[in-house]
Amino acid sequence: MKRRFFKFSDAELFCLQRPSPSPTPRTLTIYPSILLFTKPPFYRFVQSSPPTASANRLISTLVGLFVQKLTINNNRSSSNNNNTDIKTEEREDLINKISALRDQLLHNVDMIFHILEETKKNDSSMLTSSSAFLELLKLLLLSSPKVALKVFNWKRTRAENDTRMTAAEYAKGIMIAGRNKNVDLAVELFDEATNKCTKTTSMYNALLSTYTSNGLAGKCESLFLEMKRSVNCRPSVVTYNILVSVFGRLMLVDNMEAIIKEMEDSCISPNLTTYNNLISGYVTAWMWDSMEKTFQMMNAGPVKPDLNTYLLMLRGYAHSGNLEQMELVYELIKEHANARRLTLITAMICAYCKSSVPERVQKIEALMRLIPEMEYRPWLNVLLIKLYAEEGRLEEMENSINEAFEHKTIVSTVSVMQAIVKSYFRCNAVDRLTVFIKRATYAHWRIIRPLYHCKMVMYGTQKRLDEMESVLVEMENCNLPRTKKTFWILYKAYLNCGQWHKVEQIAGLMFKHGYGNPFDASPL
Repeated sequence: MKRRFFKFSDAELFCLQRPSPSPTPRTLTIYPSILLFTKPPFYRFVQSSPPTASANRLISTLVGLFVQKLTINNNRSSSNNNNTDIKTEEREDLINKISALRDQLLHNVDMIFHILEETKKNDSSMLTSSSAFLELLKLLLLSSPKVALKVFNWKRTRAENDTRMTAAEYAKGIMIAGRNKNVDLAVELFDEATNKCTKTTSMYNALLSTYTSNGLAGKCESLFLEMKRSVNCRPSVVTYNILVSVFGRLMLVDNMEAIIKEMEDSCISPNLTTYNNLISGYVTAWMWDSMEKTFQMMNAGPVKPDLNTYLLMLRGYAHSGNLEQMELVYELIKEHANARRLTLITAMICAYCKSSVPERVQKIEALMRLIPEMEYRPWLNVLLIKLYAEEGRLEEMENSINEAFEHKTIVSTVSVMQAIVKSYFRCNAVDRLTVFIKRATYAHWRIIRPLYHCKMVMYGTQKRLDEMESVLVEMENCNLPRTKKTFWILYKAYLNCGQWHKVEQIAGLMFKHGYGNPFDASPL
C-alpha cells in the first residue's frame, strides 16, 4: 500500500504541474517531497510555481486514506491484545477456581466424591475439560497423592457415561499410581489406555517413572525396549532422562553412559535434566573425574549449569574431600544451600571432620548453627565426638558424648573410642575417664582394652597404685585378658614407685606367660 501510494502521488504531481505557455523563463526546482517519495536517479523536475489546489486535495485525500488504514491496523492489533488479555484473565480465573477446588478436597477428604458431584453440577467444565482436570490432578499430586488418586478414580469410573478420558489423563493417572507405590494399578491403567486410545510417549514415560521410583530397574529396561519396537511411539529426551536417572541411582555407570551414546546416535540433544542426572550418577558412584568433566562440558556448551547442578557439584566436592572447590561453590549458592539443603550442610560438616585444614572446628561450628536443634543425626554426633577428641577440646567432646548418651546412640567404632582415650590421656583426666568408662559400659558402647590401659598408666603416673590394681578386676569383668602391654604398664609403675618386690613379681609373671625378661626387652 505504501509503495503504491508513493508512486501514484509522484506521477500525479508530475502531471498536474505541467509548464504553462508563458514566455517567461522557467527555473527547474526539485521539491523535497518528490525527493522523499522517489528513488534516484529518477528525480521529478517541475517548474517553480506552487502546486495547484487540485493537487493539494488529491494528496490530502491519499494521506487521509493512508492514516485511516494505519488506524484500522492499530485498532485490530489493540483488539488482538485485548483478546489475549481476556484469555489470560479467563485462564487465571480458571486456575483460581481449580485451586479453590483443590483446597476444598484436601480439607474434606471424607467428602471427596460429594464435592466432585456438586462441582460437576455447578460448573462441569472444571471436570470435563481435559486441561482443567489435568491442572487439578497436578495440584493435588503436589499436595496429596492419595487424594489425587481418588479424584482420578472418580473420573475413571464415570468416563463411560461422560467424556472419555484422554491419553494425557491416563498418563497422569499412571504417574499418580506410581507416586502411591501402586505399581499394579499403574500397569492396569497403561493396558486400559492402550485398549481405549492410542499409546503415547507420555504414557510410556509415566510407566517408566513408576518403575523407577519403585526400584524396578529390570521392568524399566524391558519397557524401554518395548517402546523402541513400537511403531507409533519413539523415545524422547524425557525417556532417556528417566533411564539415566535409574542407572545412575543403581551405580550402573556403563549402562548410563550407553544411554547417553544412544541419545547421540538418535540425534536427540541432551538437556539440562540429562546433564544433572548424569552428574548425580557420577556422584553416587564416586567417579569424581567424570563428574568434573561433565560439569566443565556444561560450562563450555550451550546447556549451562543451573542451581540444581551447583547443588550436585557441592555434594560431590564434599564427598570427595575437595574442600577448595566445595567452598567456592558454597559461596555461590550459600543462601539456597542454607535455606533448603540440610543434607548438604551435614555433608560439608562431614568433609571438614575428615580433613586436617586449619580452623576446621570454627567452620564446622558455623555450619552447625544452620541445623535446627530438633534435627539430631547419630552419625553426625559421633563425628563431632571424634573431631573434638582429636582437637583436644575436652569440654566440647564430653558435651557431644553426653548428647549421645541422652539419645541412646551406641558408638561401636574403634577409632572413635581410641580418639576419646587419647584426649583424656593428653589432658591427664583420669577421674573423668573413669566416669566415662562406667557410662560407656552401661550404654553398651564398644569397650576396648586401651581404655583400661590408659587408666592404669595415669594412675601409675600419679602413684595411685591401689586404684591401678583395681583396674585389673574391671578388665576381668569385661572379659579382657591381660596382655604383654598390661604387664609392662604394671612393671613401669612399680619400678617408678620403688616397689621392688612387686617389680620382681611382675617380671616372674611375664617370664611365666612367655613375654620374656623385662630387663632385656621393651614393649615398644
